[in-house]
Amino acid sequence: MTDTRRRVKVYTLNEDRQWDDRGTGHVSSGYVERLKGMSLLVRAESDGSLLLECKINPNTVYQKQQDTLIVWSEAENYDLALSFQEKAGCDEIWEKICQVQGKDPSVDISQDLVDESEEERFHDMSSPGLELPSCELSRLEEIAELVASSLPSPLRREKLALTLGNEDYIKKLLELFHVCEDLENIEGLHHLYEIIKGIFLLNQTALFEVMFSEECIMDVIGCLEYDPALSQPRKHREFLTKTAKFKEVIPISDPELKQKIHQTYRVQYIQDMVLPTPSVFEENMLSTLHSFIFFNKVEIVGMLQKDEKFLTDLFAQLTDEATDEEKRQELVNFLKEFCAFSQTLQPQNRDAFFKTLSNMGILPALEVILGMDDTQVRSAATDILSYLVEYNPSMVREFVMQEAQQNDDDILLINLIIEHMICDTDPEHGGAVQLMGLLRILVDPENMLATANKTEKTEFLGFFYKHCMHVLTAPLLANTTEDKPSKDDFQTAQLLALVLELLTFCVEHHTYHIKNYIINKDILRRVLVLMASKHAFLALCALRFKRKIIGLKDEFYNCYIMKSFLFEPVVKAFLNNGSRYNLMNSAIIEMFEFIRVEDIKSLIDHVIEIYWKALEDVDYVQTFKGLKLRFEQQRERQDNPKLDSMRSILRNHRYRRDARTTENEEEMWFNTDEDDMEDGEAVVSPSDKTKNDDDIMDPISKFMERKKLKESEEKEVLLKTNLSGRQSPSFKLSLSSGTKTTLSSQSPATNLPGSPGSPGSPGSPGSPGSIPENTSQTAAITTKGGLVGLVDYSDEEEDDDEDEDKEDTLRLSKKAKFES
Repeated sequence: MTDTRRRVKVYTLNEDRQWDDRGTGHVSSGYVERLKGMSLLVRAESDGSLLLECKINPNTVYQKQQDTLIVWSEAENYDLALSFQEKAGCDEIWEKICQVQGKDPSVDISQDLVDESEEERFHDMSSPGLELPSCELSRLEEIAELVASSLPSPLRREKLALTLGNEDYIKKLLELFHVCEDLENIEGLHHLYEIIKGIFLLNQTALFEVMFSEECIMDVIGCLEYDPALSQPRKHREFLTKTAKFKEVIPISDPELKQKIHQTYRVQYIQDMVLPTPSVFEENMLSTLHSFIFFNKVEIVGMLQKDEKFLTDLFAQLTDEATDEEKRQELVNFLKEFCAFSQTLQPQNRDAFFKTLSNMGILPALEVILGMDDTQVRSAATDILSYLVEYNPSMVREFVMQEAQQNDDDILLINLIIEHMICDTDPEHGGAVQLMGLLRILVDPENMLATANKTEKTEFLGFFYKHCMHVLTAPLLANTTEDKPSKDDFQTAQLLALVLELLTFCVEHHTYHIKNYIINKDILRRVLVLMASKHAFLALCALRFKRKIIGLKDEFYNCYIMKSFLFEPVVKAFLNNGSRYNLMNSAIIEMFEFIRVEDIKSLIDHVIEIYWKALEDVDYVQTFKGLKLRFEQQRERQDNPKLDSMRSILRNHRYRRDARTTENEEEMWFNTDEDDMEDGEAVVSPSDKTKNDDDIMDPISKFMERKKLKESEEKEVLLKTNLSGRQSPSFKLSLSSGTKTTLSSQSPATNLPGSPGSPGSPGSPGSPGSIPENTSQTAAITTKGGLVGLVDYSDEEEDDDEDEDKEDTLRLSKKAKFES
């Protein structure tokens, strides 16, 4: 069979009964060996990947709709649709389907050959069609029973739909509806309700096209007003004709487009308001109604998009100062709904749609609208801007940067967004939250593009911090001029919390831009003023901002924090919180615990030197005592640099390992079965097993052990120790009798400090650092499996710089001030 290719879009129906676009490609039909039959194949036009491979099943019902759609159910709750670009392509594939199923291509529905009872099979052979009672008032009950009895059987449903479509039966039923209303025949109207509802559940596009035609749709809605379960009929027709008014904000010249808009609105109304909530059995029987509405919306957007005169007039009136407020509100609401309809388009069509709006000048128009006083118009404009920013933020950023070359900062679109966020009058700041979300998308580097010639991130962030950041931080700076917030009402606190949330996002995702801004403008000090707010959520926002900065472990930030003494507001808030166990208490402790765990030395020194007296009594957590211990250990290293050097040697000998050994150990670890290991058994690498226990001793532990020895013992050791050729080192390796200290290398390198003949080796008599044989064992460094020598340390130590002396003086004065 000849392989034909046609351009199609593939759709699947999701759980919410909405059509999801699966991509665009070219469809063909052919025999697939794996599926053992003729199949439909769709390959993506972008990369040739397989979008759809589906066998044409003789038992599957295929429907051809609107000349360019083929819809079918591949499995229960899994509906598929092919939307063809050309009618000819649809007809050709439809012929292939009908050829496989042995059907006439002139029909729009292929017959469903499901297993039915012997009685139905006999009836099918004897009667090719389903005979309906004559359309008379006296037989309405019989017709209603026939429709209801046909719904459970797929075969009878198909026959009923075929008969209803061929004999204008629906139009005759609607004529009876007028008769029943004129005669006030309530029983007959109830029967008509059941009949029309049953026709909806037949789920056939051919019947929908008849029912939703201009001449029939209002009568269909009228029939659905007389629900037998209700004591009084609904008044849907009255609402549609009198209450709901169609407004042409811009005259639509195309009658087909106008009719399609009316039809879509009424069918949507039927689906949402008129039809009763479908049962579990009925829900899947209304999938074609969802499809009808979906493809109608796609068609409306396409027709409007092609009408250049319509769009030109729309944007001209939007931006015209002479347009009255009511008219402009209608125009904006129309544009908002137009953009909402565009969400039904597939990605490439949606891209073309927004590109068309951009070329028409939608962003300058929105800029004009956002500058107006009407809150409803501004709200609708914000919704439209949301569609644009969420779909293509780069387009908005490019417009803003181009605009900055011509206009002042005050009238830039992005500054208008910030001003409306700041000036939101809603007590709950609903609009401000939406606008803050838009700003967050615009300044997010993750969705910024990078090309060979330029980087959008660098350009836009440079622009934003130069032209816009001062507008965003204005309310923060204005409210933090004193030691506590100038205004501390709930609405102001909510606004500042939004500003802080955006600034925190910037700290996390921007690098030097936000760092320079915070340090140069002293932003962190201003933010920490909000720690004194009576609103706990605002104080926590300020603390979160500082915690994010500390989390970066950036020494530029750390120096800024220390020079400005920016832990003071945090410590004050912690002390003022008292013994209350709340979120503020936990958040502050977590911040100090992070500093301790990450061993941020500069901040540890600063906190202990300035604030230890205020924090030393906090004993319900060990965080502050842990900071003090870290501080003391650091001071010990500073006071005794020789010890620090020895530890570095120990550390190097402990951790220097061959890369190949590491790779082999990792491979062995991954090959080890967890079940093979006993409970509690640690995974130890082979090289680690060969190490002596003495090699693993932590140098800090050794130092602490030596420090605990009594001064008298140290003096005794010094008297017994006689180092030939030089004075004893300034620190003592004095261990108790019988204790051996091992300093062994893990690699077989030559000329190690402990190798024979090297300087300082015990094997070199008379060399510096050699130890005579009569040296006491308490002062000797013995070896296990190898020789290790002492290291010659310089006795000279440099004095502190004058700048450090001045800084220490400043710290002491600040410390005294804080303690007082």
